[in-house]
Amino acid sequence: MDKIRINDILNFSKEEIPNVRVKFNIYNGYDDPLELYKTDPDEVNIDWFLWRDRRRYFSVGQTAICFLKIGNDTWLMTCIKTITGEKKVDETNGGVGYEAQDDARYGKYFGRLVLRYHNPCRTMGRTYASVMDDLEVLEILNDQFTGEDFPGYENVRLSYRQLKNVIDRHLPGWIAALQNQKAVYLITDNKTGKLYVGSATSQTGMLLQRWSNYIADGHGGNEALKELVKKQGFDYVKENFQYSILENYNARMDDEYILRRESWWKETLRTREFGYNKN
Repeated sequence: MDKIRINDILNFSKEEIPNVRVKFNIYNGYDDPLELYKTDPDEVNIDWFLWRDRRRYFSVGQTAICFLKIGNDTWLMTCIKTITGEKKVDETNGGVGYEAQDDARYGKYFGRLVLRYHNPCRTMGRTYASVMDDLEVLEILNDQFTGEDFPGYENVRLSYRQLKNVIDRHLPGWIAALQNQKAVYLITDNKTGKLYVGSATSQTGMLLQRWSNYIADGHGGNEALKELVKKQGFDYVKENFQYSILENYNARMDDEYILRRESWWKETLRTREFGYNKN
């Protein structure tokens, strides 16, 4: 069976091809762009892709394609942009050296087009013409790549940024699992080790709504967490809080039973004495 190459999908003309460049984004020894993309795609599509130092990956007027390594010889096409200008690189823009606009013709493929390509060297910037025949299309995902499939209720353990990503990007598997679920959950302060036990019931809008409240303001209405946010700031929560599930129940479970289980966990973990629970 004939392989499908990238230009079978993008269909750049012979006249356009010389003006197209690509950039392969890989681990730089400090940060993994794949992990950044899972949380905020713009960190790759802007901060990494449009970054430059002395080298100029692109020129004004060129079409630029961003590839993100997601596996061994496996790449995700995250965006295609037209370079519209250059910016002076300094501390104010964090090294983002180009102005660019997404090419709307290809928007439906952003974060969905998965390709195979063996990168024989660590050179990040290439001409499209030099690699287009080696970029084999593996699949077009049904939804944008998130890298975060729902792992099952017993394996949920999310940082604030990961939970915010789930909610803001409305990740399908996660949203379906959380929106009609009642639960007893645990919030962990990874800096101090303090714990908070809470519950999600029909009265609080189920687990998705309850956790959305924490993402919105850091405290979700809890008095001790309000005091913490007021004293330490919202950024403290963003940097240090972790969310997990102790027990989960379907929507038919009686709220009173869940509240009793919440109290049992508070007593077991002694979160009233040593954590953030006040009741």
